[in-house]
Amino acid sequence: MRHEDSGDPRADLQSADNVSAAEIARFAALAETWWDPAGPMRALHRMNGIRVGWALARFRERCGARPLRVLDVGCGAGLAAEALARAGHEVIGLDASDAVIAAARRHAEGQNLPLRYRVGTLAALIDEGAVFDAVTAFEVIEHVPEPPRFLAEIASLLAPCGVLVLSTLNRTRRSLAFGKFAAEYLLRWAPPGTHDWRRFLAPAEIEDWLGAVGMGLFDLAGMRFDPLRQRFCLSRDVAINYLLAAWKPAASP
Repeated sequence: MRHEDSGDPRADLQSADNVSAAEIARFAALAETWWDPAGPMRALHRMNGIRVGWALARFRERCGARPLRVLDVGCGAGLAAEALARAGHEVIGLDASDAVIAAARRHAEGQNLPLRYRVGTLAALIDEGAVFDAVTAFEVIEHVPEPPRFLAEIASLLAPCGVLVLSTLNRTRRSLAFGKFAAEYLLRWAPPGTHDWRRFLAPAEIEDWLGAVGMGLFDLAGMRFDPLRQRFCLSRDVAINYLLAAWKPAASP
């Protein structure tokens, strides 16, 4: 599936580690205010409960109630990583920014959670032979230079029967109006310029890329903002924000 403009917005972002220096710098600048629920990351605070709860339900569906070894990739300052660890999972939070990982470590200090943070990339974990039962990637894939490679790297890190849960934004007219312009310029839920609508991804695109690396989509849900409760809730409508779950089949005998 082709993007809706004539050029590829990721063309100038290629790197050996599939990360963008500009994106790293953008989020590093927000490190000190990441945990402020009224700050520039307030949209993530409002959706964190629903996205983590949905991920935990998908983990139980495929893996049972046992504690899992979970990688939270693009973890930022740890909103989801801490919640996953509080649910009893052994979590590694991974981010390419030193500044946000430093903020994550400071916030987690003294909580005695089964949680470790590290600065690095998926490629480095693959080189080390790391394996995880589950991977989460919340609001990350739209910021990486090469989404298909990102998914392939995650597939390499998942154990057989492992689960991936990600959240992102669809590339629709409604997401341009509400997920980009209204969220950044009217509601100020994110700093202006945080997102490039051309890099938003339709669920079908992600499903195709997952299939190419041997993974299958097994659940999809939308997220919509509830103005009365001032938080996000689940929806059948995936036109703006959505959650997606996929799994890696057991190895063939």
